[in-house]
Amino acid sequence: MNFRFHSHEPKPYSFFLEHSEPFAKERLAEQFLEQLDTEELERPIVLVCIGSDRSTGDSLGPLVGTFLESHHPNHIHVYGTLSKPVHALNLAETMEQIEASFERPLVIAIDACLGRLSSVGFVFFSEGSLAPGAGVQKELPAVGDYNIKAVVNVSGFMEMMILQNTRLHLVYELAQLVANSFISFDRKLTARTTSRTTIEFTPRTI
Repeated sequence: MNFRFHSHEPKPYSFFLEHSEPFAKERLAEQFLEQLDTEELERPIVLVCIGSDRSTGDSLGPLVGTFLESHHPNHIHVYGTLSKPVHALNLAETMEQIEASFERPLVIAIDACLGRLSSVGFVFFSEGSLAPGAGVQKELPAVGDYNIKAVVNVSGFMEMMILQNTRLHLVYELAQLVANSFISFDRKLTARTTSRTTIEFTPRTI
């Protein structure tokens, strides 16, 4: 569906890059830092990593969640891993659990998608909700204040078959990029918090 924006309405934020370009992790982490400023928002950051470990192309979300969970981030709450995936059957239940567990959570939905040949290997970070399953004709609730989509293969006929036959190597690299960018973002937030706390509690000399 195409959306038309009136001249007086600002376009939603959107950023994209190719996963193999130089400093991709640093660039994506910097975008996270600019958009997801917890000092300003004062909202818990929750990642909903959507997908299934039963399909190679659809495993991007659970891979991101697994990579992140293993680093025990300080400022990010992760839902959706290889051991506990978030998919069509439990997405609505997961969102209810998040709403019950956090006050005004800032939700970022992460999912794989199909696209044009020229877009394969790109990661898109955008403002607004994600409609998971739209590419394979599934009606699921829209998720997220922001969303991250990684193009894992070419769209076309029999999308489910395409996802199942997508190369794991590309999915793995895309998942590593997204996860490592969030790890870098989390470390920057931790350093900022530590620095602020040190300044606040430094004893004054008389």
